[in-house]
Amino acid sequence: MNTQKVLANVNGTLMPLDEVRISALDRGFLFGDAIYEVLRVYGGRPWLVDEHFQRLRRSLDSIRLAGVDIDRLRGRMLETLAQSKVREGIIYIQVTRGAAPRSHPFPKNATPLEFLYAEAREDGYVEARQRGACVVTRPDIRWDRCDIKSTNLLANVLAMQDACEADCIEALFYLPDGTLTEGTHTNLFGVRDGRLVTAPRNNEILPGITRGFLVGLARQAGVAVEERKLHRDRLDEVVELFVSGTTSEIMPVVSVDGRPISDGTPGPVTRRLQEAYNAAVQAFRESEAGERGA
Repeated sequence: MNTQKVLANVNGTLMPLDEVRISALDRGFLFGDAIYEVLRVYGGRPWLVDEHFQRLRRSLDSIRLAGVDIDRLRGRMLETLAQSKVREGIIYIQVTRGAAPRSHPFPKNATPLEFLYAEAREDGYVEARQRGACVVTRPDIRWDRCDIKSTNLLANVLAMQDACEADCIEALFYLPDGTLTEGTHTNLFGVRDGRLVTAPRNNEILPGITRGFLVGLARQAGVAVEERKLHRDRLDEVVELFVSGTTSEIMPVVSVDGRPISDGTPGPVTRRLQEAYNAAVQAFRESEAGERGA
């Protein structure tokens, strides 16, 4: 990443990302006492922005991080994006409990740190979305509140590194009973008996913004959705498998731990949902163009 060209915002102050300095006593750095969001930018606008900020608010409430003006933070994000001139890319937002002498209890006088940046980024998943991707599975050793989008991601990092070393694009987590929860940065879907199957929303998975949007698209397209976990040892029961995420969008999975899913090619339901998702993004782009021309 060329940080010289990336614009950041720290508590309302715009600056180049490579000039940002954060206290060594910041609780996000010391304890992972922080939450974050990543938004996709299409045509210069953040995609599904209301849903992302609803989840951000929920994450803040879940870790009892008070003192953050959500509307102000959203305004700072929009200002940074406009000033950055980013048309295609991502916005990263992180809120920490702030800097204070190192001690586990919440500090009484710390001011939350609001940090974000807008970065132009090429879509690195184009080929994988067309041809399909391979994934590996790893034990889910994360904490018990995966529904909070916190910055505590070491288990995700280690599993994703295993995927990279296996020349795969993602790692899927499984519980001691063998049921699959989600990927390191994606949600998981299967197709079985004509129905879309995905893990239920609970503390074991992050309620993905793309996941929620996709469930709505599926129902609009007449595809039934069943919230039930898949099992890593019974993937022969599904005819299609894919993952979803902010940057990956809808990405077919054609092999797991070296074993093909069905015939090893993306399936028709996945393709149908990809088309519906792409159409929604295109409509979003066109609505922005219409606003500029009005």
